[in-house]
Amino acid sequence: MQLKRIHHVAYRCNDAKETVEFYQRVMDMDFVLAIAENEVPSTKAPDPYMHVFLDAGMGNVLAFFELPNSAKMGKDPNTPDWVQHIAFELEDVNALGEAKVKLESEGLDVLGPINHGIFQSIYFFDPNGHRLELTANTQTDEEMSKLHEVAPAMLEEWSQTKRAPQHAAWLHEKGVLV
Repeated sequence: MQLKRIHHVAYRCNDAKETVEFYQRVMDMDFVLAIAENEVPSTKAPDPYMHVFLDAGMGNVLAFFELPNSAKMGKDPNTPDWVQHIAFELEDVNALGEAKVKLESEGLDVLGPINHGIFQSIYFFDPNGHRLELTANTQTDEEMSKLHEVAPAMLEEWSQTKRAPQHAAWLHEKGVLV
């Protein structure tokens, strides 16, 4: 199997129109298309939905479903808010600072920037409660090569101990891993 790319990533939303307007205004995304059905094509279940698609840049598509006949959407109570998120890459740290100013001018609470050693990030929530991350890479090719090299050993150690391996502890010298 040879994957080309992620075609789209889909999440649920409370209100498709509000969601599209947020991503257009706040994230500068283009509203690409909408698909609406009264029946789910894959299951034939009678369940109307609106499926909206937004251009997240470079062929990446972010999509949302509004499901008016389903129970109100919620969050997984067993997963901390910081775990599930959508991360978008910006050009550089200056663009990250500019984005933070724009987001705060929209009245959003923004956390960060947080220095992760190989990138910096800011965090905020969309109107549906989805956590969003904007990030700017700061890594060198050498750092990424080191991380790639130790990844299998880190995973194996984690699998056995469920404790953070120290193969990449040098990242803490550059920032804080979150």
